[in-house]
Amino acid sequence: MTRLRPFALAAAALVLAAATARAQDGYPNRPLTMIVPFAAGGSTDVIGRLIADALSRVLGQFVVVDNRGGAGGSLGTGAIAKATPDGYTIGMGTASTLAINPATYRNLPFDVLTDLAPIGNIAAVPNIMAVHPGVPAADIRAFIALAKSQPGRLSYATPGHGSVAHLLGEQFKLATGTNLLHVPYRGMGPALNDAVGGQVQVIFDNLPTSLELVRSGRLRAMAISGEKRVAALPDIPTFGEAGAEDANWMAFFGLIAPKDTPAPIVQRLNSELVRVLAIPEVRDRLAAQQAIVVGNSPAAFKAEIAREVARFKRAVTAAKIEVN
Repeated sequence: MTRLRPFALAAAALVLAAATARAQDGYPNRPLTMIVPFAAGGSTDVIGRLIADALSRVLGQFVVVDNRGGAGGSLGTGAIAKATPDGYTIGMGTASTLAINPATYRNLPFDVLTDLAPIGNIAAVPNIMAVHPGVPAADIRAFIALAKSQPGRLSYATPGHGSVAHLLGEQFKLATGTNLLHVPYRGMGPALNDAVGGQVQVIFDNLPTSLELVRSGRLRAMAISGEKRVAALPDIPTFGEAGAEDANWMAFFGLIAPKDTPAPIVQRLNSELVRVLAIPEVRDRLAAQQAIVVGNSPAAFKAEIAREVARFKRAVTAAKIEVN
């Protein structure tokens, strides 16, 4: 008899439980669509496809990924907000689309706090601040002292105006009383290239993108976001430890639905999300993205979104950032 892997056994048990629940309430009886508000290949798409595949197993219906990029994720998020609230259209929401865009875009055609139904936070990914090895600062406290001694002389690269990295850089400046020059690029690739080449001294980024550059010595890590230090870089302090608590947030990836999606369906999707996040293979694949599993409730995710919107609005107001 063929031996099944633990993931297959767990998935089979979940499918059986899901079939029983489905027989009771009739949902879902056809495929679901998951709108990912970014192009294929990025972190949001990778995590979204992982969760869509796992949910397909437990719901007994395909969850089809629909990539709708544009306007920093706002086009796809708007499509989620405008979808029929019947539980058959869900979407991926991120720190960028659910917190930063509402704080920076002047005329979004939807309100993330009232036009969406949070399902649950899937996982969080730490952010990182790193410098070119030529910067004469061995650690974050030495860097802060250096920056204060040379106001406006040190520059930091980001993938664009109003991006996650831009807001993180501004929050760091506000929290530490430093004055760094923002240099926006057209994407993280060119920004990283110039940081490695020394054309700019500092970069703010999601940890997965910069981790190998730090490990290889082409960049020097200064600080990481999160409640505690990350296993990949155990000697690097958090932004909170460095006295920059308002910069000590992590990028998140969650599931959302249109407002007015029936509460029992939202709760059902949350329960299935929590189940798949307990599967070892799913957790391992998220860990490979440096993602920390969350799996909270709809109410907790909604409160988290509101808190992050308020956090970014403070930084946007202080830095006078606006994206039309």
